[in-house]
Amino acid sequence: MSLVEYALLALSSLFVILDPIATVPTFLAMTPDDSPEQRIRMARLACQVTAGLLTAFALLGHWIFHFLGITIPAFQMAGSVVLLIIALEMLKAESSRTRSTEEEVEAGAAKTDIAITPLAVPMLAGPGAISTVILLQSKATNWGLRGVLVLSIALVCYAAYWIFVISSRGAQWLSPIVLRLATRIMGLLLAAIACQFFLNALRALGLIQFPDA
Repeated sequence: MSLVEYALLALSSLFVILDPIATVPTFLAMTPDDSPEQRIRMARLACQVTAGLLTAFALLGHWIFHFLGITIPAFQMAGSVVLLIIALEMLKAESSRTRSTEEEVEAGAAKTDIAITPLAVPMLAGPGAISTVILLQSKATNWGLRGVLVLSIALVCYAAYWIFVISSRGAQWLSPIVLRLATRIMGLLLAAIACQFFLNALRALGLIQFPDA
């Protein structure tokens, strides 16, 4: 896989699984009494925590696998199932319980600062995002690709931050219909990525072969 192909895969996969657009309604619901400036401060901290956590998994994923005795195909299969569950919920425009539960959202609304939890974890850096990072890390065969992965995490978190900034300053103009449409489109893309991860696991095990392009 070339550097450009890997960069496109990493950016698209991470943006779809973090899905900050779908997180916006929950973010606004948990901060009803906060000013735009307070919301932006919380969003900045949440995105910084998310970037740090995902970067740690991107750099240490190989050693975590080795310590636990987990093979890459096994994690690809498990990760693809997690991603597919999230994708199906996104296609139905439902809030995924693998990202956050109703109890966590209600608890967040009662907190003075929801930046680290539940916004950063588990809403952004949830099981799906961590699975995606480790799966991408398994494809990074050299330090150049690993650097691209870390940069992709930073760029996606930076984009998420600006989505939260825009939503904080213009919450009253956001259309629920547009948000639901964006969620469904991203859900379809995520479902395709999940299926591809599963096919990659089968190919790694020698059970199937992809035709040459």
